[in-house]
Amino acid sequence: MTNDALHEDHALTKASEDYLETIYRLSLEGAGDGTVRSVDVAEQLGVSKASVNKALSTLKESGMVEQSRYGRVTLTERGREYAALVWRAHRAIRLFLESDLGVEAQRADEEACLMEHVLSEDTMGRLIAYLERQGLDIPE
Repeated sequence: MTNDALHEDHALTKASEDYLETIYRLSLEGAGDGTVRSVDVAEQLGVSKASVNKALSTLKESGMVEQSRYGRVTLTERGREYAALVWRAHRAIRLFLESDLGVEAQRADEEACLMEHVLSEDTMGRLIAYLERQGLDIPE
C-alpha cells in the first residue's frame, strides 16, 4: 500500500490538520465568538508565530479559515466540519487505546494524535462503531 493510499481521505497534510484541530479546540474553549488568536495557536502547539502565519496562509487557501484585519482566526463551515472530524477521530482512538489496550493516558493522547492523520474514514467509522458496541461513548 502506498503512502498516498493511506491519506486518500485526508485533504490536508498532518501539519495542517494539527493546526486546524488546534484552532477548533481553542474556539470551543474561547469566549464564545468562535475566534482564536494566532498567538494562542502558537503557544498550544509550541511553534513560532511565523509558523502559525505560514500554516494559516495554507488553510486560508484551502478555504478552511478566515482571518480578520486584527489577526483573529475563524474557521469556515468547511474548516469547522473537517476539524470536528479530526478531533472526533483523536478522541475515539485515544479512548480505544486507553480502554481496550490499557495504554497510559498521556501516551494514548500522543499516539492518537499521530494515528488520527492516517486512518481512513472507513476505518474510523468501524472503530467508532466498535466502541459504541462496547458501550463506550466518545468523550467531548
